Amino acid sequence: MSYCTYVNALQEGEAILHKTYHDQHYGYPIEDDHELFGRLLLEINQAGLSWSLILQKEAGFRKAYDNFNIRQIAAYGEQDSLRLLNDAGIVRNRLKIAAAIYNANAVLQLQELHGSFKNWLDLHHPLPLQEWMKLFKRTFKFTGGEIVNEFLMSTGYLPGAHDSDCPIYRQVLQRGVKWQQLPE
Repeated sequence: MSYCTYVNALQEGEAILHKTYHDQHYGYPIEDDHELFGRLLLEINQAGLSWSLILQKEAGFRKAYDNFNIRQIAAYGEQDSLRLLNDAGIVRNRLKIAAAIYNANAVLQLQELHGSFKNWLDLHHPLPLQEWMKLFKRTFKFTGGEIVNEFLMSTGYLPGAHDSDCPIYRQVLQRGVKWQQLPE
């Protein structure tokens, strides 16, 4: 069976972790705002690091960041920031931690205005990547082009998560990804 090029090129130690993510999560639409926010948080934390490291630490992130509960993260204060900076189960980076708290507050505002984070994303879809990047830069912290691209691909808003001959590609299509509607 042919899988995506990157899955076929994985080293033995990376294969199980990446293949599980590839087969069950990557490119699939996410309906739940907390999970959408969690994916954004993970993508931001991956900046400058390997995705393998983020996948290894995903459970640590989920625990440290209250299961990605947006309202709880938005309320984090200095004690929470210090707790996170000392948590070896996550990426300990002051800027990324501050971005998580800021971005949680931004998502709360989006929820208030649009009903949900997902509704806000749907409202702006479809946009070309450059427009998404401008929108994210105006709305969030620590969201450069690669972070925005990966977040949107990994949540089904932009194409490219899977090679067209990958069996998961067809499964993602059946789940109603948003990029099906992109103009040619």
